[in-house]
Amino acid sequence: MGVQIGAKPDSGFDDPLGMLRDCHRRIEHFLHILCTVAERAQGRVLTEEETAAVQSALNYFRVGGQRHTADEEESLFPRLMATGEFAELNRLEHDHVEAGELHAEVESLCRSWIATGSLPEGDGRRLLSSTGRLRDLYQAHIQVEDSVVFPKAAQILDKSTIDTIGREFRARRH
Repeated sequence: MGVQIGAKPDSGFDDPLGMLRDCHRRIEHFLHILCTVAERAQGRVLTEEETAAVQSALNYFRVGGQRHTADEEESLFPRLMATGEFAELNRLEHDHVEAGELHAEVESLCRSWIATGSLPEGDGRRLLSSTGRLRDLYQAHIQVEDSVVFPKAAQILDKSTIDTIGREFRARRH
C-alpha cells in the first residue's frame, strides 16, 4: 500500500496488538483488490494494472498474511488461552484454516489467469465464490478480533507479556 500523507503511522513492535489491527486494514485492502478484479474482469484478459494489483495482493497474503496468522496463533492466542477467558479463539483458529484453503484456491486460479491470459467460465465462477467467501469470513473474523479479542488482551496481558509478544513478532520478520 502506498504512503498516505497525514495518515497515522503503522504500529511498531512495542504495540503488537496495534500491529495486528494495522494488518487487518491491509488484509481488507488487498482482499478488496482481489474481489474487485474477480468481479470486474470476468471473461477477459487482465490489464497490466490489474495483473500488478493481483500479484501484489497474492504476495501480501502469501507473506504478510501467513506471518499475521503465525503472530496470532503462536504468540497471542496461546497466552490468551492460558487465561481461560477466550471462547472465541477456537473459532478464530478454524477461520485461519478455512482462509488458508480459500487463499490457496484463489492464488491458483489467479496465477492460471495471469499465465494463460484467460480464465474459463467455471473457474471464473469459482474465483468469485472463493473471494466472496473470503470477504465474508474476514469481515466476521476481523470484527471479533478488533472489537473483542484485542481489547480484552490489552486489559488482561501485562506489559512484560505484551513486550515478549512484540519481540516474537520482530523475530518473525528478521
